[in-house]
Amino acid sequence: MPMSSTKATLRLSENMDDAGCITVEGADKLARTIEEFGSIAKTSGCVGLMPFATSALRDAANSDEVLDRVRGRTGVDLRVLSGADEARLTFLAVRRWYGWSAGRIVNLDIGGGSLELSNGCDEEPDVAFSLQLGAGRLTRDWLQADPPGKRRVAVLRDWLDAELVLPSKQLLAVGRPDLAVGTSKTFRSLARLTGAAPSGAGPRVRRSLTSSGLRQLIAFISRMTAADRAELEGVSSDRSQQLVAGALVAEASMRALSLDTIEICPWALREGLILRKLDTDLGADPGANTRPIDVPGPAETAS
Repeated sequence: MPMSSTKATLRLSENMDDAGCITVEGADKLARTIEEFGSIAKTSGCVGLMPFATSALRDAANSDEVLDRVRGRTGVDLRVLSGADEARLTFLAVRRWYGWSAGRIVNLDIGGGSLELSNGCDEEPDVAFSLQLGAGRLTRDWLQADPPGKRRVAVLRDWLDAELVLPSKQLLAVGRPDLAVGTSKTFRSLARLTGAAPSGAGPRVRRSLTSSGLRQLIAFISRMTAADRAELEGVSSDRSQQLVAGALVAEASMRALSLDTIEICPWALREGLILRKLDTDLGADPGANTRPIDVPGPAETAS
């Protein structure tokens, strides 16, 4: 378990202009957050950073410009993960959590900008996909009305079904799963809203999400405003806006893969990155692959 945890909601996938560029406001918020977190890490005694970025920066038309802006202001060099690496590292975390006895695993992970799908029997999946079907992206492109409206939800449902036909066939071509798993905050929130135990019950409590429960939940939350959804237990105000889109992606993915139930795994991408680094460093000098944190102070920060 983490010694401490600090979070900030950026929603970069929702801070893009019509040209697919992250806005100046979004880039500045990212830089400020990294600057703040770097200072927290330094004062907490951390000896190294593992800074990484995913779909929003990976797909942004001005990704290099934003990365340069962050590097110049904070001194932090963000590593942008490919979609395939994101899926593979998340799969690694899931495999380590459930163990070899779980057999063949299919994993689904819904982020703000992308949906990751993977299938395999080993620690490395046989096949892994990253699709631009994230909850934040779909909210921005499809569900801007609040509430989104019955017809708009139906149209997005049909579109998602069409988008997932080929990926689901390719994913299942290597074998049907013994265990279906969902990772990410979106899946945890959906499971909580359909009756799963709260986070306070601990990470080892079994949590699951059923397709029937998900359908009933969508009928309920799609008629609510984002403010009303934020009042539901297990839903933060930051996540309430993209909850409907996330639920529709989860539903479409489960339908495409013919999954009635998925288990909710508490480990995901972050744990996968840590596990991979531990594997890489195993047997090496404990300090050989870490670099001291050197966060510029106010006077040293580039403008």
